[in-house]
Amino acid sequence: MTKMNLVLACLVMMTAACGDPKNEPAGGSGGGNGGGTSGAVSEVTPVKSNLILDLSTDQACYAPGQMVRFSASEQVAGARTRYRKGAEVVGEEPMGSTSWQWQPPADDFTGYMVEVYRPGDDGSETILGTIAVDVSSDWTRFPRYGFVATFDSSKLDPGVIEGEMEFLNRCHINGVQFQDWHNKHHWPLGGKRGNLDPVYKDIANRDVSTEVVKKYIEVQHSLGMKSMFYNLCFGALDDAASDGVKEQWYAFRNDRHGDKDLHQLPSSWKSSIYLLDPANKEWQAYIAERNDEVYSSFDFDGYQIDQLGSRGDLYDYSGSKLNLPRGYASFIDAMKQRHPQKRLVMNAVGSYGASQIAGSGKVDFCYNELWGDEADFSHLHSVIKANDNYSSHSLRTVFAAYMNYDKADRGQGEFNTPGVIMADAVMMALGGSHLELGDHMLSREYFPAAPLAMPEELRTAMVRYYDFMTAYQNLLRGTSTQSECDPGVTCSDSSKKLAVAAWPPKKGGVTTYSRQVGGKTVINFLNFVNIDNLSWRDLDGTRPAPRLQREIPLAMRRTAPVSRVWTASPDAHAGAVVELPFTLKDGKLSFTLPSLKYWSMVVIE
Repeated sequence: MTKMNLVLACLVMMTAACGDPKNEPAGGSGGGNGGGTSGAVSEVTPVKSNLILDLSTDQACYAPGQMVRFSASEQVAGARTRYRKGAEVVGEEPMGSTSWQWQPPADDFTGYMVEVYRPGDDGSETILGTIAVDVSSDWTRFPRYGFVATFDSSKLDPGVIEGEMEFLNRCHINGVQFQDWHNKHHWPLGGKRGNLDPVYKDIANRDVSTEVVKKYIEVQHSLGMKSMFYNLCFGALDDAASDGVKEQWYAFRNDRHGDKDLHQLPSSWKSSIYLLDPANKEWQAYIAERNDEVYSSFDFDGYQIDQLGSRGDLYDYSGSKLNLPRGYASFIDAMKQRHPQKRLVMNAVGSYGASQIAGSGKVDFCYNELWGDEADFSHLHSVIKANDNYSSHSLRTVFAAYMNYDKADRGQGEFNTPGVIMADAVMMALGGSHLELGDHMLSREYFPAAPLAMPEELRTAMVRYYDFMTAYQNLLRGTSTQSECDPGVTCSDSSKKLAVAAWPPKKGGVTTYSRQVGGKTVINFLNFVNIDNLSWRDLDGTRPAPRLQREIPLAMRRTAPVSRVWTASPDAHAGAVVELPFTLKDGKLSFTLPSLKYWSMVVIE
């Protein structure tokens, strides 16, 4: 749907799409009323923050009915712990110790924000620390994907793997992709079933310790994470014939089976990668048997399937032209039939084959590796919307999107914090998530490469942003793009000269992205005020931080009753809820957004 059509649809169907829910009580805790009368919140609690507490949980996600165990860096006299689902308080208690337990409600697929705060004598509250909790019986409903990519024996040093996974756990990463863990693409195991090699070489001739792979899986499972092994759907090395791979299975660049398609790799590596026909039934049976050996040797939860994007015209051995996207769907179906209990995810490189992959009905979420032809912030929305359509609005999207790519190519020090945060803010506000956190932070399609370090400021921001995405997952990711709307938000103070407009982004202003979630209108504010370009990639790592906006007076169309207006931001008060005063008069709702750095969310109930 075009932006113009979307706006017209919202105007015509205001009740269904733009935040005029039925059966909402007038007044309530917010005191607002519709129908042309005025209303306002008479009192809200002033919120401040002094973020002195480091909080952690014992797992990245929890099954319904499972107890959550918390730890805090210190105990603060007079502090209290509050458990929220959105703005609703579902529990509260004094902070009695540096470790405690909480039994969440029985609801499945629910995010919570846990706020440790201290009440003030003046009626204010000071937020001391926050942390999210995800209660979900299936991690693929709200995937937060990480990775590991180095498996040499140094990882067996005491505390190394545990330390890496501790940070992923703090960011609520619930699935981990094992990149370049295998011996050969066509023969993943180092050794054979029942006789594994203690150490073998990966494609780049790096050491891989079987014990390290097993320990990663063990630690991840202890934290409630799932472990996914990586492999191409159609890769073989130059010695594949000796391992039983037949010439008739390959993909060729001409119709005379004389030129195998290949992905060229450095001469110092084991081999280049020769491509096979993913739809070839004998190849599918062969690699499925190899996967039998993988699953019997390692406790992996599923298969992260890779491809290489468009390859031009390719042919099978008999000279028939290949349809690779159709072959991907065939391959996915064969893998699911062979191992129906295991999870499948497949990369859509540059969206190539995305329709067939998502439409297979066999993958558990959409995974898009983005490149230069999908480099704009607007492309992020286009990909999510397309994936929604391909999957009948059932699958969430994870972006493999490599930040500061040219800077990484030069090996220049650290990630640019504003560039990474801005990309994450947009991805998360749109309902997606970003594959970026692992045994280092990701900047390249070759996952083991680590040319850029994560500065401490960015590390802290990652905790805040992943807390936010997890705590408010039902508002951010609980619906598809079918629920998008434009409630017509504007800045009501012309002297501020602040342009506020609905998606897509424009340089020099504030962009809103809104959805109707049940009886709530969720409005995400994204700050592009001093952004010099609209590419998420920040190739050279030069993006400046957006200029902080304070006390933004806002107005929007609203004819239905309003009981509460609240805001939360990963950039303020560690994502804690802040209720806002508002007025509702003559079909216009007015309120003031306290601050906007990168991203603030406002919820109208």
